[in-house]
Amino acid sequence: MPEISRFLGIIIFMNWADHPLPHFHARYGDYEITVEIETGVVRGEFPKRALRAVLDWLDDHKAELLENWLLAAQRKPLNQIAPLE
Repeated sequence: MPEISRFLGIIIFMNWADHPLPHFHARYGDYEITVEIETGVVRGEFPKRALRAVLDWLDDHKAELLENWLLAAQRKPLNQIAPLE
């Protein structure tokens, strides 16, 4: 699971050749969610403040996430994405 960003104790990662739809995973302590890149649909549970941070970060980095999704599908190295500021 290549890590692509980390902020506020949240780790963002993607798996190589993962199942469709384009998505990423986020972990915060014992919590883990999957977030669809294009729609922002969340599966799993996260504390409210951490979830808001992840969704704000998604809004800022959607194009970079889609680019990483294409790289992951080809099992190529993923690009780091700036943390939430």
